[in-house]
Amino acid sequence: MRAAGRLTAQLLDQVAQIIAPGVSTGEIDQLVDKLTSDAGAISAPFGYNGFPAHCCTSINEVVCHGIPTPERRLEQGDIINVDVTPILAGWHGDASRTFFVGEVSPEARGLVQTTYEAMWRGIRAMKPGANINDVGRAIQPFVESRGYSVVREFTGHGLGRKFHTSPTVFHHTTLGAGVLLEAGMAFTIEPMINAGRWKTRVLDDGWTALTIDGQLSAQFEHTVVITPDGVEVLTLGKTETPPAPA
Repeated sequence: MRAAGRLTAQLLDQVAQIIAPGVSTGEIDQLVDKLTSDAGAISAPFGYNGFPAHCCTSINEVVCHGIPTPERRLEQGDIINVDVTPILAGWHGDASRTFFVGEVSPEARGLVQTTYEAMWRGIRAMKPGANINDVGRAIQPFVESRGYSVVREFTGHGLGRKFHTSPTVFHHTTLGAGVLLEAGMAFTIEPMINAGRWKTRVLDDGWTALTIDGQLSAQFEHTVVITPDGVEVLTLGKTETPPAPA
């Protein structure tokens, strides 16, 4: 999984190089497909329950599962989340980043920065003996203190030889016992944070989820594994600098 995680990060590092006004989401998908194939891997999203592309490209009010197309071109001021999941030697890596397209508004920048920090707060709550629900307990109060909301309908998930397994990772506070973490468990932490209300709606394509009120949404995702003394991030970008602990 470390090898799959490194490839995942490399894909997003390369995607970052082409994000610019005028680039189509279809071109992003083609790049992910080529780089994945060149690495001897395959793209888990392609054909998954009928999904038609090799990655998800979610722009502005699209919360997640946006479908790349040749027609949709990035525009100055957009924010776009690109979500990739390669399978390498039978193991999955899964991560996403939200990118700025040129200069963005202060509102968009604040949302994206808060989302990134929220993900790291969730990651740092993880260790052996912790409860999986500690992720949401670390994320929701912080996000709401900034005036944003946490999407409820989509969650993180276990990951390994299968794309989606237990445990379910909620990014908001929940009731119930939750799963106690043990060394060796691997899963994603991937909060989706909205500028307005947390509710979403899904288009008729069955995939594209949008904010219910048309306001911006951002997301970041890492694959992590619980170690005997803490947590290891498997999908860290080459130049990624995590925020300082709160």
